[in-house]
Amino acid sequence: MPELPEVETVMRGLTPVWEGQRFTRVVAHRPDLRRPLPEALGQRLTGATVVRLGRRAKYGLVETDRGDTLIIHLGMSGRMRVDPDEREKHDHVVFETANGRVVAFNDARRFGSLDLVATEAAAAHPLLAGIGPEPLGPDYGPALLKRIFGDRLAPAKAILLDQRLIAGLGNIYVCEALFRAGIHPEMPGGQVTAAQLKRLQSAIPAVLEEAIAAGGSTLRDHAAPDGTLGYFQKDFAVYGRDGSGCMVCATPVERIVQSGRSSFFCPACQPKAGPRRKT
Repeated sequence: MPELPEVETVMRGLTPVWEGQRFTRVVAHRPDLRRPLPEALGQRLTGATVVRLGRRAKYGLVETDRGDTLIIHLGMSGRMRVDPDEREKHDHVVFETANGRVVAFNDARRFGSLDLVATEAAAAHPLLAGIGPEPLGPDYGPALLKRIFGDRLAPAKAILLDQRLIAGLGNIYVCEALFRAGIHPEMPGGQVTAAQLKRLQSAIPAVLEEAIAAGGSTLRDHAAPDGTLGYFQKDFAVYGRDGSGCMVCATPVERIVQSGRSSFFCPACQPKAGPRRKT
């Protein structure tokens, strides 16, 4: 599933195509994706001008001058195809703008979604309500990490994946950030030391910014709106590298399963600590 860097890449790619432009035609070729599409989606968007584009956690946001915001969730395989040469089977919703551009929401597995809500109520929408601070936003910092780790018994990885605590982090980038910070993914939050938290504070935004600069990670379906594939996967230190030597110490990277998800780590660089508390 696309994580924060992939969604950020998509929304940045759409900004020069949509921002300030008027939708002249919006056509839905099926009534639903993961959920039913908003009622009269095409009618409500046709004639509206895009005011700004943004992102919240793993959701893309498109605000219009009609006081509505389109919430885009890419799901497992969603893509926004700009100026496609021809329509594809899974181009489920097509947007046309006054500048002659065409954008198709393509989703082969149909796990994505489109929701249209009043902008003033967007933050309270079930998809966005209760989401934690952005790791690239002004509320991110040492106080946040200290608070969310606290004395928790939950594993460090589970804490970082909890969208109620911190927004937008997914499996790939949590594995990479924990490696940089030297934290075992199974280490209880309350056992993470102050030194490790300090390293983690720097590692999370660094990993995300590097991934955004690389256009995200393309493992299956992700691509920027212009069709460009992300290439951050070439820089993975641990994710998907089980059995390969650690890039720091050459110890074989290991894989475990936590809550149904694969975790990758270096057992030498990320030792599983004992009952030691934070200092």
